[in-house]
Amino acid sequence: MFDLDAIRKRAQQASEHAADSIRQTMEKSEALTVGAKAEAEAAASAVEAEGQVDAGSQRQVEILGQTFDPANIAQMAAGQELLRESVQKQAAAAAERALGQLLGEDMGVLAAALEMLEMEDGGEDGDTGFSLELEQRLCAGLDEAMTRLESLPEPEPVPYPKDGPGWARFGILLSGIVSSLNGHSLDGMDVEEHIPVLEQRVVSIVRRSWGIDGRGGLLDMLRYLTQEGYTLRYRRYAGAAAPEELMDGSMDEEDRASAARAWRFVQRYKGRYAPGFLTGWDVGRAAMLTRWGCYLGWITGSEAEGILWDLSQWAARELHSWREFARSYLFGGLMWKLLCGDCSAGSYLSSLTDAAAGLLAGAPEQGGGQWMSCPWPAQRKNGFAG
Repeated sequence: MFDLDAIRKRAQQASEHAADSIRQTMEKSEALTVGAKAEAEAAASAVEAEGQVDAGSQRQVEILGQTFDPANIAQMAAGQELLRESVQKQAAAAAERALGQLLGEDMGVLAAALEMLEMEDGGEDGDTGFSLELEQRLCAGLDEAMTRLESLPEPEPVPYPKDGPGWARFGILLSGIVSSLNGHSLDGMDVEEHIPVLEQRVVSIVRRSWGIDGRGGLLDMLRYLTQEGYTLRYRRYAGAAAPEELMDGSMDEEDRASAARAWRFVQRYKGRYAPGFLTGWDVGRAAMLTRWGCYLGWITGSEAEGILWDLSQWAARELHSWREFARSYLFGGLMWKLLCGDCSAGSYLSSLTDAAAGLLAGAPEQGGGQWMSCPWPAQRKNGFAG
């Protein structure tokens, strides 16, 4: 489980260190001027002089203190209201600078990418502006994206020994699209460094986007994705003769419109893609959740490795290349957006396409092309290589 006591301990240590620094700054500032504004400026200058480590500590205090134990901030104040206000002003001013040091300078791009994380059904409110014309444009955009990905180069599949190390790498790369959107590492199980501000960001992502608060919710979602997911949903929608077969009396007008959109989408493509084609969409999200869960301590490293092994076998059995995996992901992503009634589906689809293209054809020196360095597992007539 997530070690809340350890987080609190680190936050308390950071709080004490920051409090000492702020008190010293305020003592010096009192000789120069009186007033909260001057004191806040002096505190900000002190943070800049301290450098990246102190700035990171202040940001950790702000986020972890607010999230896990607000008393930490009160302890820093030590009953001095003026000091508390100064710390808050200084922390707010330093927040953007600290995050830039920890996460990179282009925070706008990262924040936008984080908002595009793969969420489960109903993650966004519907939009009454959705129309049949927009549906047609989105399907045309999907067809263009599918053609673009299919034209990209890819190494031929190779046999993987049953217990070979290639499977572990392959499992990590199944999370590649979401990882690329969010700047996550693809070098190992951990998605980021274990820095409190990054850990809290991932916690926020998983809770906000998936409604998952811990181990139980994570395992339930993984169970759903691997046993039902969009593979089963697509089969149900493909088998319905009319959208009304998918509706019941508990559905409101928006839900009924969503079901009708998804039904039209599936009917358009069911002659081209079988339900198993949705495997990439379900597997890719499950792989990302597995890595997030391991990073947060909700599942052990051994458990995560076992889950990724199973996901790898499933993906390699149903799909035949990274290009097909990527196309499956785009297809499932658009179906999800249609169910949500999200009119931003076009830009979302474009972002997924760019991420997949970067994994296939991106320059290695710029952090791309990871799929090219790990060929898809080849199937043999009697199964995979053993």
